[in-house]
Amino acid sequence: MYKLYSMQRSGNSYKVRLALAFLDAPYRAIEVDILRGESRTPEFLAKNPSGQVPLLEIAEGRYLAESNAILWYVAVGTSLAPESRMDRAEAMQWMFFEQHALEPNLGAAYFWLCLVRGGRDLQTHALEDWMERGYAALQVMENHLKTHDFFAAGQLTIADIALYGYTHVAEKCDFDLSNFPSIRRWLRLVETQPGFISMDWHPTSSEYDTLDVVADA
Repeated sequence: MYKLYSMQRSGNSYKVRLALAFLDAPYRAIEVDILRGESRTPEFLAKNPSGQVPLLEIAEGRYLAESNAILWYVAVGTSLAPESRMDRAEAMQWMFFEQHALEPNLGAAYFWLCLVRGGRDLQTHALEDWMERGYAALQVMENHLKTHDFFAAGQLTIADIALYGYTHVAEKCDFDLSNFPSIRRWLRLVETQPGFISMDWHPTSSEYDTLDVVADA
C-alpha cells in the first residue's frame, strides 16, 4: 500500500489524494503540517531533500516527490493517463502550464491569503502580480474550455486533476470567477465524476495518521 505524506489544506497534496480517490486506490495518509516545520525535520528531509509535500512512498524506502510526477505514476495504465501519443502530450502540456502559470500565482495567493496568518500583510507587494498573472492563466483555461469539456483526450485525466487543485479555491483568495463561465462549468463537471472527494475529506481514522514525529511513519 502507498504511503502518502501530504498536508490536508495543500492544493498540491489534494491533487494526489483526488487522483487516488478517482482510482479507488488504497493508501495510508500521513499528515505533514508544513506551517509547523514538519517537512523540515532531519527525518523528513532524508525522505525528500526538497522538504516539500506531497511525497509518495511507493515501496519501502522508495519515494517520489512533485505532485504532477506522482499523478503520472499512479495513473499510468488507467483511464486518467491518456494512451495515445498526442493525447498524452496534450495532458503533459497542460500539467506543465499548471506548474509554470497557474500554481505560482493562484497557489501562492492561496497559501499566503488562506493558510498563513497575517499573510496578506506580509505579501502586499506580490499580490498585484499574482492577480495579474493568475487571471491571465485563467483566461487561457477559459478559452480552451469554451470548446472542450476537459483538457485532454476528451475525458477526465490527470491534466484536469492538476488544474483543479488550485482553480477550485481561486475565489477563496480574491480571484473572481464570475467572468469565467466555462471554468465554472468545468469545475462542476469534475465534481460530478465518480469517486470525487473534496479537499477536506480524509480517510477513516484507521488509515490516517497525524505526523507528530515523521520518523514514526
